[in-house]
Amino acid sequence: MELQLDHLDAFVTAVDRGTFEAAARELSVTPSAVSLRIKALEERVGRILLLRTKPITTTESGETILRLARAVRLLGQDAALELHAADGLAPAAPATIPVVVNADSLATWILPVFAEVAAHHPVAFDLSREDQDHSVQLLRDGTVMAAVTSSREPVQGCTVQPLGSMRYRPTASPAFAARWLSGGRATEFATAPVVVFDRKDDLQDAYLRRRGVDPAAPPRHHVPASADFAVAVGLGLGWGMLPDAQAARAVADGTLVVLDETGSVDVPLYWQQWRLHSRLLDVVARAVVSGARRELHGQGTTGAR
Repeated sequence: MELQLDHLDAFVTAVDRGTFEAAARELSVTPSAVSLRIKALEERVGRILLLRTKPITTTESGETILRLARAVRLLGQDAALELHAADGLAPAAPATIPVVVNADSLATWILPVFAEVAAHHPVAFDLSREDQDHSVQLLRDGTVMAAVTSSREPVQGCTVQPLGSMRYRPTASPAFAARWLSGGRATEFATAPVVVFDRKDDLQDAYLRRRGVDPAAPPRHHVPASADFAVAVGLGLGWGMLPDAQAARAVADGTLVVLDETGSVDVPLYWQQWRLHSRLLDVVARAVVSGARRELHGQGTTGAR
């Protein structure tokens, strides 16, 4: 199956930008030219690849071609870098690498890693935020090339490297703990308000079940942003499972307290990436693994945020 590079480029650009019009602006062509290139690609493949919705979505066949198109684009950027370097020229335009990362990693350890990579290599990161238990779907459908995930089972066509674990502890403000949980009894957790990240966050529920408490019993506040989640706990809105990397300083200065020193939950994280021989993608992988091993704990039990 011989596919033209400009057809693949139009396809991936349309998916990323969401409309033919936006893709046309990026490619400096007309929307009709984008549409014709994608139609020609579909005819060549013999499948419908896109649903003309707003934003554009891919079909199951489109997911396969999207992975191919992203791989071809990245390998082309790798080659351009090598050729520029061989000729003593400045680096080519940065290569865009789409990565999905869980919220707590974004809020704590991984952004400095990406910043260090971008400071020394022509890379632009297109970051998606998704719960580590659900991020593998973005690998499967071709949306991203790499993921920080809690899944140790490799997605088809991907490699997996262990990163270490984020350690979470049940935490609250001193005033909240004194008001709601001063006796240290499990029954108190049935009435003490709890802060939950979103409907996929099982960390607090898992801890309650370990204490013999029905997770549906206490009132809950949903705060779907990692930094705001920590602020909400600090303000006394409720108790919550906070990662050590986020809470350690506040615990040390007494603005937060750990409710149960034996109640930690370790969430193992893994780096999954496409099985693709790309110098730039490998640079990112090495930096992520190195940074994680400096900042995270050893492997532990499973959790979910």
